[in-house]
Amino acid sequence: MTEETPTFALPSGFLGLDRSDRGAGICIAGIPFDVATTNRSDARSGPQAIRHASRMLRDGAHPKSFVDPLNPSLADIGNFRIALGDIPATMARIEQQARDITHLIALGGDHSITLPLLRALAGRVGPVGLVHFDAHVDTWPDNFGQTFAHGSVFYHALKEGLVEPRRMVQIGIRSPVSRDVYEWTLGQGVTILPADEVHELGPAAVAERIRSVVGTQATYLSFDIDVLDPAFAPGTGTPEIGGLASWQAQAIMRRLAGLDFVGMDLVEVAPAYDVSEITALAAATMVWEYLSLQAKPT
Repeated sequence: MTEETPTFALPSGFLGLDRSDRGAGICIAGIPFDVATTNRSDARSGPQAIRHASRMLRDGAHPKSFVDPLNPSLADIGNFRIALGDIPATMARIEQQARDITHLIALGGDHSITLPLLRALAGRVGPVGLVHFDAHVDTWPDNFGQTFAHGSVFYHALKEGLVEPRRMVQIGIRSPVSRDVYEWTLGQGVTILPADEVHELGPAAVAERIRSVVGTQATYLSFDIDVLDPAFAPGTGTPEIGGLASWQAQAIMRRLAGLDFVGMDLVEVAPAYDVSEITALAAATMVWEYLSLQAKPT
């Protein structure tokens, strides 16, 4: 951060970025789409809320690693184009726009955006491991008759071979769920760490479990903000009590250094239900923690 510019006066990009180079080492893009939600809407407003809150994080280096996530290889390339009201057409557009970006961080938007992002990624690097923070398994075959709703994203990702099921771990699961859906997910080889187990194990043990599942090969991170308890993230479309505290998620993230992450999304921030920007700030901070894992020590 320049001494002459306070955080509130920074440009509107993530971390106050005004660079939009699609050839940057890491690109941040917003995907303002929430047609696939099944409860409260407004995740379409998530990207700008996350960007706005992120400017708080320009005050200095990471307090544990002392890396600076803001570096010349990072750019905010704006928002992806969508097809208004059309889920399949929007997915096609997202996949096409993500295809040529080497390392993408997507700001949602609802969780349906992850499917085309994984399609684009698998087209470049093949099936990947998956670290999935969420209150919901998101492996329903459909939601209320909609095949590609936000609760079905990983059903399709597994069916299409976009992720390696035995290298997929879900953290924080706790919502009501059909037993058939839950057992189908486990039957694919997916590891589920329910929220109560996360609370009992603690961040260090959870991080070690994640490492043991995904190994050293290419891995994607999908972070649904509703993994956090509504006390820490009220601004989301499908809140579930009993979730992680923001410090728990942050502590787990900080222990994932060295994993071969090849992309990330942060989804389901719905600012209309937020309080004092705490959900947007939590979301921005999780992206900042991810960037800190990618940054090189100075």
